[in-house]
This record gives sequence, C-alpha cells and structure tokens, in this order.
Amino acid sequence: MSLILFAFVVRVRDGLPLTASTDFQHSKELQERKQQLKVFSKSLNTFPERGTIKGHELHIHFFLSEGVAYWTVCACSLPSAIAFCFLEDLRWEFTASFDNSVVTLATRPYPFLEFDSVIQKLQQQYNQSGGPSLGVTLAEVQEELKLNPPQVLTMEDVQLTNGSANGHAKLAAASGQSQRLEPASAHGILSLVLNIMCAALNLIRGVHLIEYTFQDDYDGLWNVMAFLLAFVCCICQTLAVPATQCHLYLFYSTLKKLKSFALLAVIVLCNAFLFGLRNAWQLAFHVSVACLSTLLCLQRRLLERSLDCGV
Repeated sequence: MSLILFAFVVRVRDGLPLTASTDFQHSKELQERKQQLKVFSKSLNTFPERGTIKGHELHIHFFLSEGVAYWTVCACSLPSAIAFCFLEDLRWEFTASFDNSVVTLATRPYPFLEFDSVIQKLQQQYNQSGGPSLGVTLAEVQEELKLNPPQVLTMEDVQLTNGSANGHAKLAAASGQSQRLEPASAHGILSLVLNIMCAALNLIRGVHLIEYTFQDDYDGLWNVMAFLLAFVCCICQTLAVPATQCHLYLFYSTLKKLKSFALLAVIVLCNAFLFGLRNAWQLAFHVSVACLSTLLCLQRRLLERSLDCGV
C-alpha cells in the first residue's frame, strides 16, 4: 500500500502551482485533500515554515524554503520524520533541476510538469523502501524536527486561519473581485437593466435640476444631492439610486450583506427625501428595484470550480 500519495510544489508569493505528481488513486478523501491544499496555497504567508495538517486518514505535510512550498499528502500511518525526509529530497531535486530565477519568472500554472517523472521515482522509492535518499538521512531529519518541531494543525485550524468553510477559501477583500460568481439568472439580468434605468433617471433628473437650482436659487440643492447620491448608489447596486448594487451583483465581496443593506438604506432615504418631486408610483418603482437587487445580491453565490488544472 502506498503511503506517500501526492506531491505538489507551489510558489509562495502568489500560490502559483509549479508542478505536481500524477496520482493514480481516486479516493474521496485524497481528492478533498488535493483541493484543500491548493486553496491553502493561496495564503502561504500565514503558514509556518514547516507543518502538518491532520486529516481523518490522510495528513498534509508542508515545507517552505526559498520562496517555494513543498506539499505532500500521506497516509496517517506514515511517520512525520519520513514525510519530511521526502519533502527534503523533493526540495533538493527541484532546486537542482530549476534555477530560482526560472521559478521567479514563471507566469503560467504548472510550467514544470516534466518534473513529475522525478517525483514519481522519489515516491516509488519511499513507498517501496521507506527510506530517504540523496544524502538526507533519517537521523538528521529527526534531530532537526526535535530542535524545530513542525507545527501541527487540524483542518479546522487551517480553514479558520484562511477564512474558509467547507474547503472553499474566502479571499481577502483586495482579491475578492477576481472570484467568479454563479452565472446571472434571468431575474438577475432584469434587475441589472432596471438598476441601470433607475441610475439613468436619477442622473438625468439631478443634472436637469442643477440647471434650475443655479439659475433661480439654491433651495433645491439638497434635492440635487439626493438625486446624485441615489445615482452613485444604483453603479456601486449599478449606477444611480441602485449604483452600488450592480457592483455587488457582479463581483464577490466579503462584506456583501453589510454593503447591500447599507446601499438599500441610502436609496430608500434618498427617495423618501424626494417625495414631492416624485409621485408614489415612481417612488415605489425605485424602492422595489433596489429591494429586488439587494435580494438577488445576497442570494448569488461563488461559482464552484475545479482547481486541478488537469493534474
């Protein structure tokens, strides 16, 4: 029975996958571990230099060195010292094969897939003999682990650290817009069109009112501001009254609920202030569109997609 099941090498600074072994086993837990470690690789700056993430039957061991992270998925019965011997051997082989400048300049995922043959040989040696190679002795690694023991984590610890749930990480706000959402439904497309219409109406009414405000007096200045504020809120729900919601509907945000309700509240208040310049039906239309957009924003979820990239 194989004890070392999968190996994975990534760049620390951005989590770019550099190479991985081809796995010939398709157990459910192994596939889950592969998905999880690829997600964890996106936030390696929060990880210690060396550690073990414990699972039910499979553990993930990792080692960070010179801007590169080396991961392996192993059976829980495999001693940690041997797992880290394997990672040391993997690091030695990888650095001997690829210069650090080549790793730094890599732009596409898995640029060194040919290294898979080396990983397969290394895995085969460990699975058959259970011993290290390339001058890395088990005694040396055991001594190193005594002096600097790897941090032991559970899956729950790592998921909390990465702000993730059910194996899906919530990226930081700075990178949130790169996450893809589920395809827009017919109701969502209708909501965006109505939001754009409301935004345009707010902008037109606001600009038109500016002309009369500065020609006659400044009494209508607050009305102008209400129209324009509504416009800015229906481009962030898209353009005018619902400006902030188009943005929230199209892009992922970790504060989606707070932003959605804040924009809805501003739109409702702006329309309430404009009572008199708009009749009851117009007010009901603008508020209803804003409520629909808010509801759809909150219901739209992240698109689940495979992270295997063919490996």
